[in-house]
Amino acid sequence: MADEKIPSEGGMVRIALLGNPNTGKSTLFNCLTGLRQKVGNYPGVTVQRKVGRMVYGKNIAEIIDLPGTYSLAADSPDERVVVDALLGEMETVERPDLVLFIADATNLQRNLFLAYQTAQLGIPMVVAVNHWDSARKRNIRIDMKALGQALGVPVVPISAARAEGITELKEVVAGALVSKPHMVEAEWPKSVEAALEAARSALPESVQPKATRAVLHRSVFDEDRSFFVRQGASSEEAGNAIEAGRQKLFKGGLNPGNAETVLLYRQIKERIAPCIELDTTRTGSGSESIDSILTHKVWGLLAFLGLMYVVFQSVYSWAGPFMDLIDAGKGLVQDQVGSLLTQWPMLQSLATDGIVEGVGAVVIFLPQILILFFFITLLEDTGYMARAAFLMDKLFSWCGLSGKSFVPLLSSYACAIPGVMATRTIQDPKARVITILLAPFMSCSARLPVYVLMIGAFIEPRYGAAVAGASLFAMHFVGLLVAMPFVYVANKYILKIPPQPFVLEMPSYQVPKVRDVLMRMYTQGKEFVKNAGTVIFAITIVIWALLYFPRSEELAEQVRLEYVANAAAEKGMTTAEVESLLEADEESAAALERKIDSAYIEQSYLGRIGKTVQPVFAWAGFDWKITVGVIASFPAREVIISTLGIIYSLGGDVDEESGDLRDVMANQKWQEGERAGQPIFTIPVVSAIMVFFALCQQCGATVAIISQETSWKYGVFSFVFMTTLAWVAAVLVYQLGSLL
Repeated sequence: MADEKIPSEGGMVRIALLGNPNTGKSTLFNCLTGLRQKVGNYPGVTVQRKVGRMVYGKNIAEIIDLPGTYSLAADSPDERVVVDALLGEMETVERPDLVLFIADATNLQRNLFLAYQTAQLGIPMVVAVNHWDSARKRNIRIDMKALGQALGVPVVPISAARAEGITELKEVVAGALVSKPHMVEAEWPKSVEAALEAARSALPESVQPKATRAVLHRSVFDEDRSFFVRQGASSEEAGNAIEAGRQKLFKGGLNPGNAETVLLYRQIKERIAPCIELDTTRTGSGSESIDSILTHKVWGLLAFLGLMYVVFQSVYSWAGPFMDLIDAGKGLVQDQVGSLLTQWPMLQSLATDGIVEGVGAVVIFLPQILILFFFITLLEDTGYMARAAFLMDKLFSWCGLSGKSFVPLLSSYACAIPGVMATRTIQDPKARVITILLAPFMSCSARLPVYVLMIGAFIEPRYGAAVAGASLFAMHFVGLLVAMPFVYVANKYILKIPPQPFVLEMPSYQVPKVRDVLMRMYTQGKEFVKNAGTVIFAITIVIWALLYFPRSEELAEQVRLEYVANAAAEKGMTTAEVESLLEADEESAAALERKIDSAYIEQSYLGRIGKTVQPVFAWAGFDWKITVGVIASFPAREVIISTLGIIYSLGGDVDEESGDLRDVMANQKWQEGERAGQPIFTIPVVSAIMVFFALCQQCGATVAIISQETSWKYGVFSFVFMTTLAWVAAVLVYQLGSLL
């Protein structure tokens, strides 16, 4: 079979990878495709699309990893994509040549519900029974030969996490692409057949030939008008056809709401149960023993909080050395590029403080992103993530959300963009909207440098490492704690979200596969650079321009004359002697240069903007320089570090670990007003800055993705509401802190 070319119409054959959530579908996808993957969105919808190529001998097949779903009832965007992709209803996405269905061996009958629904679509199928090793441990014995005969398609036992059975699966898939086996379809009572015919007859004559049995099934059972509408029927005509079909079901003694579920599960039990032998003498498994602790309402929650503490402490400490290496490399590049452009000051500044700094501002956060997703992948692949979602369901239910909101919110701790996109699996549109609006309150990795800078410069030197670590841990939950009451109010009085049923598969505990962990880290790092990185780079260039222009020679000469006059008066020298000193003494020349740079920054466009709005932020203890940093960081929060470096004449290559930046900030004093001579960065001010960044919108890219997933109305609302809330909270923290 390896040397036989697989026939294909119109090019490469397409295999759709389909299955329930938590069945190991992503792991199998990685096993089959390796690094030959592409990630994007389906045309016209914002649902992630993973496509890869499976190579077997001389054959190449395209693997499409469809979103995990429990049924073909298109109640969420993910489920809509699955149905449309299988039916070939999506533009530029062709109908697959084969469905590779993955089922969990430990929960086979429930998983096969989706397979039986898919069989109605008439697509050839192969079934991969995953977690075969876990089934053996539980003494679950499955007769694969009998199961294959019952289903009418090839069945292959595999353990994707251990890469067991993958070679055999590829051979079976290659053969199925030639033989095209179809799964045995369910047998339906006469009342269902009558309902389908009634629905077809109620459609316009031009639409009736296009209404296949598969389309009729989905439309009648799911009350989905979209199939008929896309074929030319009006919404009213589609609704009438569906109602006609459902009335026939009622007359036949069936409840349209659960008829498909009841009938299919009944047949699955009759056909599949004889193929499965369970060990009824076992009283419990190791997973159940562990779950008695990890899902406990008290001990489980404490374990979860402890685990989260370890994760964020690791991100705080492990990323440091790697970020230092990146920062050092960036400095070397800036020195090399700068030395080549000394004759052109503006181009030199653009290249070093703009372009190189912009690239560095993106790359330097990769260690934090990669480490965080290392832990997230471990939690998912071990099976703990589902348990954590179960625990969070109890905490979220009081405000109208379910545990399904947990994964989007946890993802937002790395970046709100994947977090917002992860809400697509939430069925209720109101619950999805409120989860999207809640996601930016999670403390993303872009805020981490702000916390590290402020804590490292002012809290750790005064209170020690233990308090510093606790402060960093606490800052990651400020947004969540502040936002949840607003979620409750919005649910109770505005959106009025109905109670959310929470159905979640509890997967068996597994040992993570190193390859999958590394693949996930690579994919997420790439997505960060591609999505957030481009915004960060662009903003860095814009900020450089706002800080660099206008730049007049008259201002530099004025600062020079004032500096020379002051130096002559202080040292009892003539102005000519000071001029000679500046030419001979590099330290004096550097001091003058810093004065000139400081004047340029103060007179820059961004400096003028900062001074204009500073009175608003003065209530939070911010001076004009902090205000400039805040404004510059609206599009991308991490930009504030390089912005402060430029403002304090240290250059844009500083990071949150920079000792020079911390020293300069610690020595900053008010130059005028009632606080003249007092330190600017007091503990109340530092706390206000961190609280502001914990509550303000994550970045401009987040506003864009919220608008894309909902509408610009929600994107603008999120930005305005979070910015206002952040300002109010910062003012309260500063004012109350100053009274203590």
